[in-house]
Amino acid sequence: MEEETGGGKHLVFKLTQSDSHSLPFRSFTLPIDTRSIAGFVAATGETLNIEDAYQTGNLPIQLNTDFDEKFGYRTKSMLVVPMKNRKGEVIGVLQLVNAKRHREVKLTSAEAVAEEVISFTQLDQKQVSSLASQAAVALENNLLYRDIEKLFEGFVRALLTLMESRDPTSMGHTERVAKLTVGLAEVVDRCDSGPYKDIHFTREDIREIQYASVLFDIGKICMREEVLVKAKKLYPTQLAFVQKRFDAARKAIENDSLRKKLAFLERNGNQNFQDFFDGIDAEQRRQFETLEEFLQCILQANEPTVLPEKTAEKLREIAGWSFDDPSGPAVPLLTPEELQLLSIRMGHLNPEERLQIESHVIHSFRFIRQIPWTKELKRIPEIARAHHEKLDGSGYPFHMKGDQIPIQSRTLAISDIFDALTARDKPYKRVVPVDRALDIIGQEVKSNRLDPELFRLFVDANVYQLTARD
Repeated sequence: MEEETGGGKHLVFKLTQSDSHSLPFRSFTLPIDTRSIAGFVAATGETLNIEDAYQTGNLPIQLNTDFDEKFGYRTKSMLVVPMKNRKGEVIGVLQLVNAKRHREVKLTSAEAVAEEVISFTQLDQKQVSSLASQAAVALENNLLYRDIEKLFEGFVRALLTLMESRDPTSMGHTERVAKLTVGLAEVVDRCDSGPYKDIHFTREDIREIQYASVLFDIGKICMREEVLVKAKKLYPTQLAFVQKRFDAARKAIENDSLRKKLAFLERNGNQNFQDFFDGIDAEQRRQFETLEEFLQCILQANEPTVLPEKTAEKLREIAGWSFDDPSGPAVPLLTPEELQLLSIRMGHLNPEERLQIESHVIHSFRFIRQIPWTKELKRIPEIARAHHEKLDGSGYPFHMKGDQIPIQSRTLAISDIFDALTARDKPYKRVVPVDRALDIIGQEVKSNRLDPELFRLFVDANVYQLTARD
């Protein structure tokens, strides 16, 4: 077949067959030019029917005798036919060597060649040309299929780049998850004992798992970016407004202190003002300390951790404070929305935001389902949509249980959780050591959320180490 290489187009010999010799074969390349017989046919598109390859007459070609010399063979009659596509372009060559009088005779000596080898007939040439046309169609279809695969994989990579550009902290996540998931599936395929000893994956099954574990998070493209990259309970703009409000509250306290001092001087002049001023300053410092205490409480509550009840009570107290705004009514230190976000008991997302995050599964499923998959890959949408389901039904979005969850999705779930725990730091969480990550997943297994046998294989076969250097 013909392929493009760094030095231009070459013939790549992919397959050979001999009835007389059992010989090792390795793929090799040949320049497309008129110096070799196959190269001449590929370059000119002409069929060559040669009676004796060692006597090619006026043709500007020469037989490469390395094979004959190495294995004691004698190449004589040759029929070399171009494989042309529908456009008339040569995409390969069929090369037949040494037509025989009797099929069963082995050409193991020069004498046998001289006695048995005959020329290829016109009928042979016609039949082989027909075969070459059929082979060309099959090869072109194969090349087209390969090109479509490359195109699709390029499209997927572009989508993943787009998705990761919206959330740089997830860079490389899907590729690592795919490597872990495929690795675990291959371990399952090799099992000869346990509950999955009868589960086997074909080459197409593995490709199906790979595509599903690359595309499973693609729905995040549809999510609001501020929710996708949210690091703490308050959005950065909200926290900035809170801090400006505290700055304004300090100014209001300072202005109130100055008004009290000025009123004292207007009433009493400068007689005995120092004690009064000292008292005003002490009260201002106390109020500043209170504001600083409030602000530190807000900053602590803003972290995506478990919120203590005492902190929740303090937040409600802070929300009841306000300061005078010269341009309007009193301004509260915290708005109701800010109080609601800061009061999240665990994590950094409120129920609405969590639903938005979880909705990426539905978006992924709807996107993947619209791709016209071949029958060998038709389960990809079903695999991807179940990667957040749990055995006890506590997962999302469909609350599947047990065997309702495809085994491919269960492998994907373990890989996804492991990489999410051990990958680079994210704004809302620190990286977890591998041992600790495996302990966390082990607790999920004990709680009947993740598949115990798959997790055992994940650990015992060291699948988790596949991404150790990624």
